[in-house]
Amino acid sequence: MKERIHPQYHQATVTCACGTTFEVGSTQEELFVEVCSNCHPFYTGEEALVDTAGRVEKFRQRMEKKEAIQRNKEEAREAQTEGKESSDEESTPSEEEAA
Repeated sequence: MKERIHPQYHQATVTCACGTTFEVGSTQEELFVEVCSNCHPFYTGEEALVDTAGRVEKFRQRMEKKEAIQRNKEEAREAQTEGKESSDEESTPSEEEAA
């Protein structure tokens, strides 16, 4: 190995956000981590629940809202076409009235 090109290797102290400390080999003397094996859900068995049901419910609500808007538009179109047909019938005189 070439000399003076390799970093110094230390026995580093790792400090976790939960307060746990342990030692590992590293090129840095101190390390700070947010999650360690003492507080990580995979190692502790405490599973963090992900709110997937909430996402599904939000999606269903959006879809129901869109469907309701679509139904309202279709009803409005039907009402307009019925209104035009009834006004056409009223404005056209029947044969009996013309005579």
